[in-house]
Amino acid sequence: MESAVARGLCTDEEAAAHGMSGAAVAGDVSAPDMALSAAKDALRGHDPGDIGLLLYTDIWHQGPDGWYPQYYLQHYLLGGDALALEIRQGCNGIFYGMELAAGYLRGFPERGDALLVAADNFGTPMIDRWRSAPFLFGDAASALVLSTRSGFAQVLAMATASVPELEQEHRAGEPLYPPGATTGAFLDLRARERRFNEQVTEDSTLRKAWLVSHMRMLQMVNRLMAEAGIGYEDIDRAIFTNLAPKSIEHRWMDVLRLPMEKSTWEYGRTIGHTGASDPVLSLHHLLSTGRLGPGDHVVMGSVGSGGSISCAIVRILAVPQHC
Repeated sequence: MESAVARGLCTDEEAAAHGMSGAAVAGDVSAPDMALSAAKDALRGHDPGDIGLLLYTDIWHQGPDGWYPQYYLQHYLLGGDALALEIRQGCNGIFYGMELAAGYLRGFPERGDALLVAADNFGTPMIDRWRSAPFLFGDAASALVLSTRSGFAQVLAMATASVPELEQEHRAGEPLYPPGATTGAFLDLRARERRFNEQVTEDSTLRKAWLVSHMRMLQMVNRLMAEAGIGYEDIDRAIFTNLAPKSIEHRWMDVLRLPMEKSTWEYGRTIGHTGASDPVLSLHHLLSTGRLGPGDHVVMGSVGSGGSISCAIVRILAVPQHC
């Protein structure tokens, strides 16, 4: 952040508002190329021919209009036999992908494993990683393989819920037509947030929707922990979207009854909010730095545009050798 402030990319006040110390910057490396690299890393020890499902999730533009990035990975990595889909579910994309993949793996076990990839490069026109949002946008890609056979971790329970009344937050004051991306409109999430907050009064429907959102997150966590057969005292680490610390503490850590020290905020604040990659990168960080071991439980969560809430409970079985 000191470098960004010195270069005039943001002010000291803007830097202090979200508490982040920096953002990952990929330069001119495209998101699909980052995704390809992440996918190759995730597939170490796997035969690409064993992948029956490829889910590619992103939140920002990936390449030429009318072109789909999942086929780029098929072309250079998997071949054409896998079912390949792009998911645009915002910051919750990986969790949506996990739920879709779970159904696919159970329904078609003979078709192979699932590869989930997330990638975004925000260093483009029409967005300012330093000023467009109440956090920093970081460039990153991540990938993981889901299988019913074996792995270094086991997904014990997962779920997603929506509070659709909150979809207004990310479109406040913006027309639906023509879409901003087709007119060259600049993305300013801060301005949308200000306009949205002006509509939230103490007794408004939107205020009640925020309370419902928090209640559903609490209900979801309790239900999933019951399904996983664990209690709050069994949670070793908690992963959440890389947002400002107050958001992480109030939206997530308070729900889990855990101190911030159990979160991955200290890591997340160094790379920024990387779209759908946040939870996977944070899990990799915990494993690679020795903060997780066999038998540990991790609760992973995320909030997404449109009022969506996701959560997954994972048990670590082993630490991958290439972490």
